[in-house]
Amino acid sequence: MNFEKTFESYKEAKLFGRYITLDEIEPLLQKLNTANQLECVGYSVLEQPIYAYRIGVGATRILMWSQMHGNESTTTKALLDFLNFLYGDSAEAKALLANFTFLCLPILNPDGAKAYTRENANGVDLNRDAQNLSQPESVVLRKCFDAFQPHYCYNLHDQRTIFGAGTSGKPATVSFLAPAYNEERTINDVRTKAIQVIVKMNGELQKYIPNQVGRFDDSFNLNCVGDTFQSLGVPTVLFEAGHFPKDYDREVTRKYIFIALLSGLQNYSENVIVDNKIEDYLNISQNKVVFYDIVYKNVKINYDSNEIITNFAIQFKEVLSNNQISWIAYFAAIGDLEGFFGHYEYDAKEARYSDSKGNIPKLDEKADFWLEKSIEIVNGLVKN
Repeated sequence: MNFEKTFESYKEAKLFGRYITLDEIEPLLQKLNTANQLECVGYSVLEQPIYAYRIGVGATRILMWSQMHGNESTTTKALLDFLNFLYGDSAEAKALLANFTFLCLPILNPDGAKAYTRENANGVDLNRDAQNLSQPESVVLRKCFDAFQPHYCYNLHDQRTIFGAGTSGKPATVSFLAPAYNEERTINDVRTKAIQVIVKMNGELQKYIPNQVGRFDDSFNLNCVGDTFQSLGVPTVLFEAGHFPKDYDREVTRKYIFIALLSGLQNYSENVIVDNKIEDYLNISQNKVVFYDIVYKNVKINYDSNEIITNFAIQFKEVLSNNQISWIAYFAAIGDLEGFFGHYEYDAKEARYSDSKGNIPKLDEKADFWLEKSIEIVNGLVKN
């Protein structure tokens, strides 16, 4: 299968960017609801509907959910692209629907999606509520899990731009995890099944984004949904949509999540994969916090009446305003920054720093400044 061509054929054109809410998703789901595949399975804190879309007649059941963190929307876009593919009339889609039954919750946290917050309307991180089940959204997911009795779970997330694939200097554009089910992080048969799916997806992604796939930290926390479902004997795969160079809208990453979803299901039967791929999984570079959004190197700064040559880093903060996401640049670190990279990097060549305040960058202040009074930097980037 030509995965890139398939993606372009089924990409949902009405979804773009980072701000994805129920307002955009609901009509798309209704359009796909031609045979009562769509069900409202519960309500959020603010009484917004939580939808589940069921498709397929196969014996292997896969439960997928996205946007349990409201500001993590890339996998929601990819999930709608994937549903478009399943709804299409291709031979490949028909084969998947004959072998699998999918239950998909595109937005588990509609209140957080609307507010563009990680937490729900009560300020609770749903991915730390798997045991207490204190929130209605958590209860909805658990009820779907109990009723559907999945053979596999796909927990779909975004991760921040700070993560690299090991120390390679490349961003972790997509990361995976087979969550631990105990404190010892033992790899049992259940976890091995999740690992085998990840290895399959990683093998395909390496053709497109070599050395840009990461392995997320597997520290055990039973309050996390993936750890809980794994402990209940259901192989669970965590997806993390990360940064691709210059892709802050996550439209390129969206494609790779789609490719991961689809490729992971190819040659995947009720008996899954018989080979033991644990070593291949452990060889995937572990996620490392090694990136800033912007790094300026070799900048001349007047520090305590002494001129020094140093580096500083800038990080974007995502701000929702008028239903759009803006990236506002703030100073995040000053120093040699050894071992860190920037998604944008500039060599100032010992140009003198100045700004409208104190002529020295201050942490957590907006990154608007000058180099040699001739190069204006606005919101962290050189002004054209």
